[in-house]
Amino acid sequence: MKYPNNIIKSNQKNINYSNRGMSLEFDLNITNDYYRDKNIAVIYKKPTPIRVVNVDFTNIKKPIINKAFFEKASTTDYNGIYKGKYVDFEAKEVKSKKSFCLSNIHKHQLEHLFKVKEHKGISFIIVRFIKFNKTFLLDSEILLKFINKGNKSISIDLFNEYGYQVNEGYRPRVDYIKVIDHIYFGG
Repeated sequence: MKYPNNIIKSNQKNINYSNRGMSLEFDLNITNDYYRDKNIAVIYKKPTPIRVVNVDFTNIKKPIINKAFFEKASTTDYNGIYKGKYVDFEAKEVKSKKSFCLSNIHKHQLEHLFKVKEHKGISFIIVRFIKFNKTFLLDSEILLKFINKGNKSISIDLFNEYGYQVNEGYRPRVDYIKVIDHIYFGG
């Protein structure tokens, strides 16, 4: 900013606000809304199964859940249908610059992904490396190979080699359907 007498003051830091408040889950939800609106695919975020124990009905129009617990372990984050195929996937964000730790995915989630694949469905994980602002899709078969080799994590280099980078844009925000077309439908 220029002040009188040509004094220039600048104590502002260069701050990047481009992804503030944005998360992979938020981006995927917007993407899935787009896919449904355009009749491309029907994919939803799965709700976490909870059992409500106590509800306060003091305000009948806005009851408040006071006590609830997780009924059972949830499977994966998203499921739906695309081109007649069942689609199921887990989404994770990582802060690490080096790798994605496989302990971020629970055993029951992995088993679920492998069962979906066994039954001819489409299953994968989507992983966003926050530091690089890169998002990858990794098929569950390849994920299983890493697990069977005894890997505790998957490096970003392996994601670059065996995974598929998902393009990000405005609409759709995270266009993973293009990757699905490429991998599973030869498009």
